[in-house]
Amino acid sequence: MVLLLLPQVASASWFSHLFEKKDSAPTQTVDISKIPNPVPKPEPKSRYGNPETYEVNGKTYSVLDSSEGYDKRGYASWYGTKFHGHRTSSGEPYDMYAMTAASKTLPLPTYVRVKNLQNGRSIIVKVNDRGPFHSNRIIDLSYVAAKKLGVVKHGTALVEVTAIDTRTAIKHGTINPNNQPPEKAKFYLQIGAFSNRSNAQRLANKLRTLIGAPVKLRPGRHQAVPIYRVQIGPFLNDGATARVASVIESSGAGMPYQVIE
Repeated sequence: MVLLLLPQVASASWFSHLFEKKDSAPTQTVDISKIPNPVPKPEPKSRYGNPETYEVNGKTYSVLDSSEGYDKRGYASWYGTKFHGHRTSSGEPYDMYAMTAASKTLPLPTYVRVKNLQNGRSIIVKVNDRGPFHSNRIIDLSYVAAKKLGVVKHGTALVEVTAIDTRTAIKHGTINPNNQPPEKAKFYLQIGAFSNRSNAQRLANKLRTLIGAPVKLRPGRHQAVPIYRVQIGPFLNDGATARVASVIESSGAGMPYQVIE
């Protein structure tokens, strides 16, 4: 009886602990620069995973009727090899190399933008699973999504999760349906953002000794607080940024991400 209900309500990250004891990242190298954000599109609610309420570990959760207006801050975690290939709550197999995520309450599927509030990185994921079932966590990211967002190394990160209205996003141009940069775009790599200029300058100096590309401090503001972004570029294309990003990451100088202007 319980097994019949599991595909409809339980997440891969909850159910799959029955099969393995420890989660981990894949052993092979993954070129995350070649894995784009998914393109949000209107989709019907999944046949599975959307009951009004469900129970996990003695706690009852209520699924939202709609994702409209959903904008929350909390901690993100991630799941990887332990759950790879297992069935998610929506019925789709979990793919740690896809840009997906799990939520306790959002309707399945929902497209959301996730911003790492600690490094400024932002991604789009498709929510197709249930979890994580920890009181202080609001989203469980696939391995690749967490890698892009800079979550894998520390395991969790403070994030903002904002639902995307797929009915109007493409129409009003807030989502590029082809996921392509604009013509004559300039590509930069951002390595960090600091409220202290001296800290930003130290990182910039370190990067200048490491690579041959120009390193800039770009001042700005975040929630009325001055910040200094450390950026490299501009580059001609995203292939060039990927090569430099690989050098920086392998040297331990930081986890760069691409910025297009």
